[in-house]
Amino acid sequence: MHLLLVEDDPRLAELVTRLLVGDHHVVETARTGESALELADGAGLDAIVLDVGLPDMSGLEVARRIRDRGSRIPILMLTARDAISDRVAGLDSGADDYLVKPFAVEELAARIRALGRRGRERTGDASMSAGSIVLDEAGRMLTVAGRRVDLSPREYAMIECLLRHKGQALTRDQLLDHAWPYDSEVTPAIVDTYVYFLRRKLRGAADRIETVRGIGYRMAAG
Repeated sequence: MHLLLVEDDPRLAELVTRLLVGDHHVVETARTGESALELADGAGLDAIVLDVGLPDMSGLEVARRIRDRGSRIPILMLTARDAISDRVAGLDSGADDYLVKPFAVEELAARIRALGRRGRERTGDASMSAGSIVLDEAGRMLTVAGRRVDLSPREYAMIECLLRHKGQALTRDQLLDHAWPYDSEVTPAIVDTYVYFLRRKLRGAADRIETVRGIGYRMAAG
C-alpha cells in the first residue's frame, strides 16, 4: 500500500516509517496539517495514518477537510488521548479507525491492512489475482502457482497496483505515483526497470504484465 504518515515527532515518524516499509508499504511523511492536505490531494495514496497533535492544526481538522473535499481515502487516527470523548471526536471528524499511543507495532500493521481492505471494498475491486499470480493482502505475500515470491516494497507496490487495476492500461506516471513518494527524485523511466525486475521474479507468469505501446503496462485479465 502507498501510505501517507502525518506525524510531527521526527523520531516516531522515522521509526513507524521503517516498520511500515519493512511490511512492504511505500510511505511518505508530512509533519504539518497543511503539508498533509497538499499530499492528500495527490494520486496513488491508499490510506492516511494521521496524528491528532500537529503544530499548525489539529489532525481532527485535517480529517474534516479531507472529507469535505469528498475524499473517501481510509484514515487511521493516532493520538495519546484515550478518553471515550476523544475517540468519538476522531471518528466524527471522518477517521475510519483510532489507535492510542503507545501502540504495539503488530496492531498498527494489522489495522493498516484492515484499512486497505476497506479501501478496496469502497472501490468495488476486491480481486487481487491474475491467472497463477495471487496476492495475499492479509499475509503481505505474493505467490505464483503456489511458489512464494519475495519482493521489495517498491516491487510489491507496483504489482499491487497492477493487480488492483487488472485489465486496465496504466501509464508510467500512474505507477510512479503509487509506488514512490511524492517528492522522490525519480523519473517515469524507473518504472521500466522495476517491471523488468518483476517479470524476472514471476518467471512463467511474466507475460501477464503486458506492455501497452505508447502508454505503459497492464496486468492481463484473462
